[in-house]
Amino acid sequence: MSSTYIQRSLEPVIMKAASEFPAVVLTGPRQSGKTTLLRHLFGNRCRYVSLELPDVRGASVEDPRGFLAQYPPPVIFDEVQYTPDLLPYIKEKIDADRGRTGQYLLTGSQNLLLSEKVTESLAGRAAMLRLLPLSRREAEGRPGNAFAWERQNGSTSQLPQVFDELWKGFLRGGYPELAVQPDRDTSLWHASYIQTYLERDVRTLRQVGDLTQYQNFLRVLAARSGQLLSLTDIARDLGVAVNTTKAWLSVLEATYQVMVVRPYFANVGKRLVKTPKVYFTDVGTLCYLAGLKSHEHAASGPMGGAIMETAVLAEIIRTFTHRGVDPQVYFWRTMAGTEVDFIIETATGLVPLEVKLSATPRPSMASAIKTFQRDMGSTAVPGYVVHPGDIRLHLGAGVTALPFADL
Repeated sequence: MSSTYIQRSLEPVIMKAASEFPAVVLTGPRQSGKTTLLRHLFGNRCRYVSLELPDVRGASVEDPRGFLAQYPPPVIFDEVQYTPDLLPYIKEKIDADRGRTGQYLLTGSQNLLLSEKVTESLAGRAAMLRLLPLSRREAEGRPGNAFAWERQNGSTSQLPQVFDELWKGFLRGGYPELAVQPDRDTSLWHASYIQTYLERDVRTLRQVGDLTQYQNFLRVLAARSGQLLSLTDIARDLGVAVNTTKAWLSVLEATYQVMVVRPYFANVGKRLVKTPKVYFTDVGTLCYLAGLKSHEHAASGPMGGAIMETAVLAEIIRTFTHRGVDPQVYFWRTMAGTEVDFIIETATGLVPLEVKLSATPRPSMASAIKTFQRDMGSTAVPGYVVHPGDIRLHLGAGVTALPFADL
C-alpha cells in the first residue's frame, strides 16, 4: 500500500466541525478515504479503534460503558455502523462534558442506518459530513479550485486535457487507492471492491436476500445509467417484484453507490416528467459493471455518453459535498423531449449543463440550454456544454463550450 496522501477538499470543513461539535460523523462509500483522512488530520492526538473487528465489536456490545472508559476521548471510532447501539452511550459521555469539542470522530459506510441512530442519539451534538471518492480537482492536487461559473472573467484551469488519458481515468475511477497506485489492475480492483461491498455492507441489510440477484440488479442498472429510471421494467427483466427493486435501490443509495437525480420543477406552464435518473457514484464502478476493459471501447461504445455524464455529475457532486455543501443538482426534460442533462441550483441562479461525447463543439449543441434559459427567464444564468476535448469557445449568447478539465 502506497503511503502517498492526497489532500482532500473536506479537510478544513472537518477541522472546523471538530472545533465546534463534540462529535463528527463522517460517512461515505467504502474505500473513499474516510479513515485515511481522519488519521491524517487527527492521528497524532486521537486513538484509533476499528469497530469492524469482531473482538472489538463484541467488547463494545457486552460492556459499552466499560468499552468507552477503555478508549477515552479524543478517539476515532471507525465503521460505527457495526455497533449502532454504542451511540447512546457516546451521547451519555458527551453530555457529561458537553462543552468539550472534538471528542468523538466516527466513520461509517452506510448512510440511512447510521443517520437514524445519529438523529436519535447525537442530535445537536454531531456534525454530519460525507466523503466521496476523489474529485478530479483533488486527484490533480488542486482541491480548492472553483467551478467554471464561479471563476472571475471566464478564467480557465490552464490544465491540458489529453483525450486518451481522460478516458483511462474514467475507467479507473476516483477511489484513492487506485489514484496512488496507478499500476494496479483496475478491473481486478473493482471486482474485489464489489465483492467486499456485497459481503460486508449489503449482506447486513435485511432488504437483500439473494446476493447474486442483487449483483445482477447492479449490472442492469449500470446498463441503464443516465436514462429515465423504470423500476417496473428492471423488475420484469430480473423476474423480481417491483418492491424488491425499490428496496434494492434504497440500499444502493444508503451505501453511497448511486446518485439519484430528480427532474427540476418550475412553474413555466409545461408538464415535466417526474421520473428520476440514476447514476453510479463512481465512473470506474460503472465501467466495471458494464464490462468495459479498454478506454477505447469506453469512449466509442454505446455507454460513452452515460460514462461522460457520470464523470461530470460525480465531479459536481464531489466538489460541493467536500465543501460541506449539499449539492442541488437536477435534470430538465419536457414532455416534448427537450432535455438539459444537469441543472445546478446556485446562489446566483440555475446553471444549465449539457454533456456531449464529441470533442468538437458546435452551436447546435447549445439549443436545449437556450430553450431552458428562455423558459426560466432571469432565474437561468449562462450555461455550458461540457465535452472531452480541449476547446473552449462561445456557442452563442449565454452558452460556452467547456473542456471537462475546466469544469
